[in-house]
Order: sequence, then structure tokens, then C-alpha cells
Amino acid sequence: MPAVLKRTARTTPPSVSPSTTPTPRTAAALGVALAALATVVWSGSFVTSRALHDSVPPVQHAFWRWLVALVAVAPFGARQAWRQRELIRRHLGYVLLAALLGVTTYNTLVNQAGSTTPAANMGMIMAASPVLMAVFERAAGVRLGARRVVGLLVACAGVVLLIGSGAGGAGFSAGDLWMVAAACCFGSYSGLLRRRPAELGGAAFLFTTFLVGAALLVPAQGVSLAVQGGFEPTPGTVLPILYVGVASSAVAFFAWNRAIALVGPSRAGVVDYLQPVCVALLSWAVLGEATGWTQVLCMALILGGVVLGAATRR
Repeated sequence: MPAVLKRTARTTPPSVSPSTTPTPRTAAALGVALAALATVVWSGSFVTSRALHDSVPPVQHAFWRWLVALVAVAPFGARQAWRQRELIRRHLGYVLLAALLGVTTYNTLVNQAGSTTPAANMGMIMAASPVLMAVFERAAGVRLGARRVVGLLVACAGVVLLIGSGAGGAGFSAGDLWMVAAACCFGSYSGLLRRRPAELGGAAFLFTTFLVGAALLVPAQGVSLAVQGGFEPTPGTVLPILYVGVASSAVAFFAWNRAIALVGPSRAGVVDYLQPVCVALLSWAVLGEATGWTQVLCMALILGGVVLGAATRR
């Protein structure tokens, strides 16, 4: 009898209980909701990049964004990162690559794209990144499932039709090419999140990547100040940077990283197809960029693909 009790104690961890362990359906629903939250918040950053294109240089926009984000996440992640400094040092190559793709390069390219292309175009091109996320996940041996693949294709068809309809009233520009590069960076970053060391805390990971990403921007910031000069700190420039620093960086990146951990890049990536819809609505409301009935029809395709691809199995 004592041996049985001892064996039972070893096989039943006291920290895990049925009431606190989320079911697969609950975890999937939470992951999809967090991915949707990040997508909606990030949509505002595209509008911000477009709105500040003639007042704040792209590199300076990115640099100050990540400094604000670093301050915002420091109370939650700095102490954890210090406790896990040996773990971070062992995985320094991974942290550097994640920071380079998701922090330094991605957002700088988005800001650069906003200099010459409408926000609606930026959101539509960004919607191509889930395709790359699905490719990375499939390459890792994860089966996507027929329903998710169909949802991905339906949403992708809506994006292609939206771009072909000439949304935003502008033709293909250099900014669109910058945005294509940004979408590739973000898709690569999202695929990389699946390889994050399990022991590395989410807050510590965010703080470390924000710190490294901002540090990598310092040389470019110095060149931008020397060549382009600084910008005037007014409510019209400071408030948008505070928004992208706190909401679009600290909050949205935490939500997205958690969503990837719960549902994986492909399912979270399907939800990311909501971005062109949100960006089109915000750019119409804030910047006055037109949205016609053709764009509304394409958005319906995108939403249908999101619902189909993000749904969980019974």
C-alpha cells in the first residue's frame, strides 16, 4: 500500500489539475482571439506609418517605436530576462535572428513602404505573409488539414482579387516592393517562433528581442539623424509613436507570440488575413482613402476564409 501511494505521488504532479488545464478547444479559441487582437492593433500601425511618412523618417519612426515598447515591457520582462540571462546567452543566435527579423527589419520596411504606397495596399500585401507561415509549418512536418488549406486559399484569393482591383487608387510602386519584403520578414519571424526555447518566458523573450532590435537600429538612427535631421515633437508625431510603441509593439507582439504558441503559425496566419479589412476601414476613416464595392466583396472572401481556416475540429 505505501508503495502504491508513493508511485501515485510521483506520477501526479501537484501543479497540474483538471480545473486549471485548458482544453484543446479552449486553447484554440484563446489563440484565435489573441491573433485577432494582434491583427486589429497592428492594422493601426500601417495607418500610422502612412500618416507620418512626410513628418518622421522611417528609421527614426522605428527606433523611437521600439524604445517606447522597451520601456512599456520592461516592468514585466526585465527581471525575468535577468533571471534567465544564462538561457538567453545559450540561445543568443536565435534571439538575434528573431530580433533582426521581427523588430529591426520588419517595422523599418513597413515605415519605408508607407512613404510611397497607400495604407490599404500595405495591409493587402501584408496578408501574403500567412502563406509563408503555412509553408514553414508544413516544412516542419505539421499537417495543416484540408479545411485550413481551403480557408487559406479562399482568403488568399480574396487578397489577390483585392490587389488586382486597384484598391487604394494607386498602381504598383516601390513602396509595394518594400511591403513585400516586410511580409517575408514577418512570415519568417512567425515561423521562427515555433522554435522558441520552451524554458524562455514570454515576457523575457519580448524584452530581450525589443532590446536587441532597438540596439541594432542605433547605427541606422545615427545615419538618419545626420542625413535627414530630426523631426519636430508635436502631438501629431508623438502620440502616434506612443500608440505603435505601446499597443502595436508591447501588447500586439505579446498577443501574437502567445497565439503562435497556442494554435501555431498557420492557423494564426489565417486570422492575419483580417488585416487588409481592418486597414482598409481605418484608412478610409482616418486618412480618407476610398473603399469601393469591389473591395467590400473581396473582404467578404477574406473573412470567409478566416472563419473556415481558423475553425477547430469537433
